[in-house]
Amino acid sequence: MAKRDEFRPDWFEGKMPGGSFRSILKWGDPDAYKHPNRKLYALMKVTFGLDDSHFAKPFETGMESVPENMPCALEARHVQAFRSIVGDGNLFTDVYHRLQVGYGKTMLDAMRLRKGIIENIPDLVLHPRGRADLRAIIDYCDANLIPVYIYGGGSSVTRGVEAVKGGVTLDMRVHLNKVLRFDEKNHTITVEAGMSGPELERQLRNAVELHKASRAYTCGHLPQSFEYSAVGGWVTTRGSGQNSTYYGNASDMVIAQDYVCPRGDIRTGEFPAAANGPDIDQVMMGSEGTFGALYSATLRFRMYQPRNTRRYSFIFKDWESAKEAAREVLQGEFGNPSVFRLSDPEESDVALKLYGVEGTVLDTFMRARGFKKGERCLMLGTADGEAGFSRHVKRRIMGICARHGAMSTTGLVQKSWEHGRFRDPYMREDLQDFGIMMDTLECSVNWSNLEEVHTGVRAFCHSRPDTICMTHMSHFYPQGCNLYFIFIAKMDSIDEYLAYQAGILDSIQRHGATMSHHHGIGKSFAPWLEGDVGPEAIALLRAIKRHFDPKGIMNPGGTIALDLPDSQRRILRKPGR
Repeated sequence: MAKRDEFRPDWFEGKMPGGSFRSILKWGDPDAYKHPNRKLYALMKVTFGLDDSHFAKPFETGMESVPENMPCALEARHVQAFRSIVGDGNLFTDVYHRLQVGYGKTMLDAMRLRKGIIENIPDLVLHPRGRADLRAIIDYCDANLIPVYIYGGGSSVTRGVEAVKGGVTLDMRVHLNKVLRFDEKNHTITVEAGMSGPELERQLRNAVELHKASRAYTCGHLPQSFEYSAVGGWVTTRGSGQNSTYYGNASDMVIAQDYVCPRGDIRTGEFPAAANGPDIDQVMMGSEGTFGALYSATLRFRMYQPRNTRRYSFIFKDWESAKEAAREVLQGEFGNPSVFRLSDPEESDVALKLYGVEGTVLDTFMRARGFKKGERCLMLGTADGEAGFSRHVKRRIMGICARHGAMSTTGLVQKSWEHGRFRDPYMREDLQDFGIMMDTLECSVNWSNLEEVHTGVRAFCHSRPDTICMTHMSHFYPQGCNLYFIFIAKMDSIDEYLAYQAGILDSIQRHGATMSHHHGIGKSFAPWLEGDVGPEAIALLRAIKRHFDPKGIMNPGGTIALDLPDSQRRILRKPGR
């Protein structure tokens, strides 16, 4: 808590004006906020050479009302046709509704909204009421060459929902959010694509009351965007949750899918496994709405056993010993942890500020034992599952960490992380109110090239003076992990931001990592995709696109490079390196 005479930045709280740009750029709950604590605030002032006066008055807050200055470009006959399909209350032509589903949650989106820039929005927003509406809309659009975009939870950070070609956007969250089937014997649940993460977990954790089940269940899919993401987005971007090392990624949870495509319907069978040629489920997952609209997905679920969760956190003296410990855990074959996260020295220093450790007795004790600021690395996580299993996994992790010289910092640090796991992104608005940008990029690496990627990408990030670049490892496998970069910079220019982001993506590809582990590709990362997968793979994806969507109406405008002009390709290494 700030002292009475201590300066407090003018962080925004309260109700946002209805119909404002701010109400669209806001992350998550309209009434929720998370302000940087005093230690993080002090770090930013030092890093960016600022004093309290810079934070006395925010600028470019986006409080202005969205103007109604972009009329729908579709002919009246088309609007009437769509109205006859979905009904009056499920069709919108006003700019606010169109902008709301035309932008996601990229930093570019937030910057444009703050500056009042409206571009690449659909002409019409439709709320389909069921599968029949989806089929009728897509048939009509195919016959009349009207582009179709899909909007789920709206948490895309890859410009995945941006309506570059106009047309219509289907907002799936309004009506297509129901449980279609719950099968306790098979441990599967079939839900419509617009179901939110919290609603899916509510259905599973309350399965006894809602579905007459014998116990509570979970999908275990908890991305940072959990509160405002949808099942359809998880599946079509191949997303991952923060507990994925145990529960798996979204693609591991999918057992069957139902797509409405311009060419026809694709429904896959509900079998635990099959050897019926190439896996059609895998072909469709990650397609990001370019082959068709996902109507429903059948997901595997697991038992919900929160009493068995075992928490842990450790501090290592250096990055090398911490990396080796992490690799040993994942290659130990004694069972996987659930949450497993390792921060590099720069992120560890910031994390210890955020979690309230810096300056405490624990911090003093760590330093006395040789765990130095700027070198030490924080590992935290949980073990889940059956009680004996979770105890065993935690015990083995503790032994490995001890052999690598780590000191336990107890489960309290993990609990502090859990408390803020879905709330940290709320700080974006506070920082951006004062011209400070916070954004992320992530990639997948093997153990053998992890350090090349970590060192090379961070070198580029720090080539821009006075820039914070935090990095952590998460989503682990015996062969490698996800490497996640969080950068904070004093930057409010769109051109500068796009150039900086492109430089980071260049660096990721040049050093041999994938362009995305779990965010998808969208339109933002599409120019780099061919450098990952190769020209023959892109040609194959385009051939599949031509089969499902011969007229190219589904999510056009460069998504996953399927209609990306050759002039926009950025190939910086040979695929397969």
